[in-house]
Amino acid sequence: METDKIVKITSSEDNITESFSNIEAEAALIGCLLWDNRNFEKISDFIDETHFVSENHQIIFKKIKELLNKNILVSPITLKNYLSDENFGTEITRYLNQIKDSSPSTQNTYQYAKIIYELYLKRSLIGIGQNMIHETFDKDADITGETLIENAENDLYNLSNLGNAERKYSKFGEALKDAVNIINESFKREGKIAGVASGLRDLDSKLGGLHKSDLIIIAGRPSMGKTALGTNIAFNVARNFREKIDEFGNKNHIEGGKVAFFSLEMSSEQLATRILAEQTKISGDKMRKAELSKEDFKKIAKSTSELEELNLFIDDNPILTIATLRARARRLQRLYGIDLIIIDYLQLMSSTNKGKSEGRVQEISEITRGLKAIAKELNIPIIALSQLSRQVEQREDKRPQLSDLRESGTIEQDSDVVMFIFRESYYLERMEPIKKPEETEDKYNERTSRWQELCEKAYNTAEIIIAKQRHGPIGTIKTHFESNYTRFSDLNNKDYDNIME
Repeated sequence: METDKIVKITSSEDNITESFSNIEAEAALIGCLLWDNRNFEKISDFIDETHFVSENHQIIFKKIKELLNKNILVSPITLKNYLSDENFGTEITRYLNQIKDSSPSTQNTYQYAKIIYELYLKRSLIGIGQNMIHETFDKDADITGETLIENAENDLYNLSNLGNAERKYSKFGEALKDAVNIINESFKREGKIAGVASGLRDLDSKLGGLHKSDLIIIAGRPSMGKTALGTNIAFNVARNFREKIDEFGNKNHIEGGKVAFFSLEMSSEQLATRILAEQTKISGDKMRKAELSKEDFKKIAKSTSELEELNLFIDDNPILTIATLRARARRLQRLYGIDLIIIDYLQLMSSTNKGKSEGRVQEISEITRGLKAIAKELNIPIIALSQLSRQVEQREDKRPQLSDLRESGTIEQDSDVVMFIFRESYYLERMEPIKKPEETEDKYNERTSRWQELCEKAYNTAEIIIAKQRHGPIGTIKTHFESNYTRFSDLNNKDYDNIME
């Protein structure tokens, strides 16, 4: 644990330990537990043996915790069998009875634990400050100021998540009020969309928008359009951002949102080019090759001026861990109030735990759990793009399934929504009939004609398959896809009717 390191650093400083410790409170807490084991329920969710300063108290509390978690009665007599006299310099039973008898009142169990926890936090905060100073003055370490800030933010976040003496639990009535408020917002909003609108009509109708605290996975094989759909949603949400300032100066969110796009595969310039291609309908290939007319330049100039103020923030650092993402996302929300995070893509993220014994499944599990935790903490939806395994290619029907997700167990388990992108035209274009030696010309032409019909029917269409939705229906959405501009859009009613026939 990160904070174990902090405690060791600070506890070596005698003056700090003496100023920020209360050995009497530690002894009193243990005494309360020995008097009545049921007191452990009041403190077990935020107190740990590492929070104690006295080594003897650390050993005793750890053993008490282990025994009570196994439903074994704890008393000075039973503890004697699990502790050694050598560690305490006296007979252990006598030592434990002294602690028990010196405890003023078992009614103060929570207060003693709170004192211990608060002092531990202060020691740890001093440790974080010392680490910052040492790392800043370390001339041999090639660490930027931004990295130092991120390290400090991560240390503070890890410390804040170890436990909370003031932990509160919501009564059902309070949770019910929050639920009704969400329903009320949905009812008032045009189109009855409760979440952030993706900009794709049929998808929003199926999902009800992108909901706060949800982890949404968009998966597909290479060239299916994962990044295209991610950038399309990012653009639609950022473009539609609107807020209203009331008479008291408070900002009220109307629709759309501010988006943070973490791109591990493409640079910010490449993403900007994609969005520019989508909006100008000038292919990115033409832009890269500079095959542009004066009219094209005019379109680009016009779109650039319109897109300059887009509420879209791109982070294209190729190395991203959950800890780094959390620090950067929290900073973006603090500075700009972001409403949506998109990550391209999941398998390129790194595990915080660099141990070689960790398998990729465990790493992905840590990443998906971390993404869900960040979504809940910031109370915004997170979209993570994901690769599919090659087993899709082995089947006759290439439509993806949940089992096709790489490391599918953890991704499927931790996500609230799983969507697949499937473009039949991608596979059909690679299946052009080849004339067989024994085949007649008429038979070959018939097969070619049927192939062309299938290609025409699938041309510029894509399926978004909702394979999992924790709070809603699953199903398939038909969309329009322009591969030249990597753009997803709604099918008009005529196109939709033709496809569904």
